[in-house]
Amino acid sequence: MAALDLFLNNKFSDALASLQAKTKESMYHALTYATILEMQAMMTFDPQDILNAGNTMKEAQATCQKFRKKSTVADSINNLVHRQSLEHFTEEEIHAEICYAECLLQRAALTFLQDENMVSFIKGGIKVRNSYQTYRELDSLIQSPHYVKGENHLHFEGGVKLGVGAFNLTLSMFPARILRLLEFVGFSGNKEHGLLQLQEGASSYSFRSVLCTMLLLCYHTFMTFVLGTGKGNVEEAERLLNPYLARYPKGAIFLFFAGRIETLKGNIDAAVNRYEECCEAQQYWKQFHHMCYWELMWCFTYKRQWKMAFFYADLLSKENTWSKATYIYMKAAYLSMFGPDDCSPFGDNEVELFRIVPSLKLKIAGKSLPTEKFAIRKARRYLSSNPIPLPVPPLEMMYIWNGYAVIGKCPNLTEGMLGTLIEAEEALARSSATELLADDQCVIKLLKGLCFKHLGKISEAEDHFNYIYLNEKKIKYDHYLIPNALLELAILYLDQDRREEAIKLLERAK
Repeated sequence: MAALDLFLNNKFSDALASLQAKTKESMYHALTYATILEMQAMMTFDPQDILNAGNTMKEAQATCQKFRKKSTVADSINNLVHRQSLEHFTEEEIHAEICYAECLLQRAALTFLQDENMVSFIKGGIKVRNSYQTYRELDSLIQSPHYVKGENHLHFEGGVKLGVGAFNLTLSMFPARILRLLEFVGFSGNKEHGLLQLQEGASSYSFRSVLCTMLLLCYHTFMTFVLGTGKGNVEEAERLLNPYLARYPKGAIFLFFAGRIETLKGNIDAAVNRYEECCEAQQYWKQFHHMCYWELMWCFTYKRQWKMAFFYADLLSKENTWSKATYIYMKAAYLSMFGPDDCSPFGDNEVELFRIVPSLKLKIAGKSLPTEKFAIRKARRYLSSNPIPLPVPPLEMMYIWNGYAVIGKCPNLTEGMLGTLIEAEEALARSSATELLADDQCVIKLLKGLCFKHLGKISEAEDHFNYIYLNEKKIKYDHYLIPNALLELAILYLDQDRREEAIKLLERAK
């Protein structure tokens, strides 16, 4: 726990040094040391960091293996016929099982990042399944009337709640058709059960409480917001964060989440202050700065301060490797919003930047990132010798990241954004008609509709969303606009208790 305190107080090198000394003799020291390196690898996406983290996690797994129950050949055969009973394990052996399961899961994540081939994907899948089965068995052990709590049972139970909660919550967020396939091969996911397990894990005084808390914070401030309708549980996130923020007032992780909560509340200036405070709190892990730069980029987008937004997109493009295609696209997008008297800060040319976006595509676990796919698709129109410019590229990407739900809490920001969209619409009307005119008009209509919705002008919002559906056949490339317009209209109807109409629209949008 002392090393964890060091880590949460931004003393990352001290925490790693403290842990490394005992990685060969303590499974918890080995696991924690490897977990921190994996976090670093996930934040850098550097191939060498991923390789080092993978090797360290493999060594941690070997340390855990030393403490697992030893099985003879006869035991192994018996376990194939009759399921292994964990009730006869010592306390140290069940702790070894939970640590081993964590190692398997984290090694699987690194396997997916490290290599895109099918063999690696299968190996990673096997690790995930073995980890899942172990968590299920350990959860059954806790529920058993024969389970005897050991001296360190809180840490063991915290590990089970973390694993069971994380699996259930993650699996529940998969699309229904994928979840049905996963259930066929033995997986299952229940969102309510997952949240309950993580909440119980977060409220206990175990070694893994902070990990349960961080997963819940990610869920409430990112997952439900970005993947949902923009209605994250901010109150629950604040309740979870405040005790840690009081204990670690300069902790970079907690300052970042504090900034994110302020963003979701629509307090953009307060959010900017928190992110800047997070950057100032430590210099060891620049990756925390990059997380803040991403959020700051959006904060200045909401404020329509294009030069500041460009500045942070430029920093990310030069310092971070998560998604070069997205960063370069955003740089070009912000340049396109500059006025005629504004000069490019670094002499960049927006058309040249858009043209290099497709060459920067990244794949993770063999799949392209959705935001990169979108950026590449939009940037392709600049590949011709006489490109047709995008009307409001940063405001369109802002929609993809659910940014209108943020500014919707601030009427002045929403009105300002609406004014920018009206100006773009007028500029489009003045320009010569192109083959992409309908696409560009419908993009602006969608974004204007969202502004009207958040300003309470429901009739105008409905008209704008309907316009897109009625002009479906005129749209040449941006076909995503039709289902999204129907979705936004359905959400509008649900807010007005027009449930039957909303359901019909959702069925049409499929």
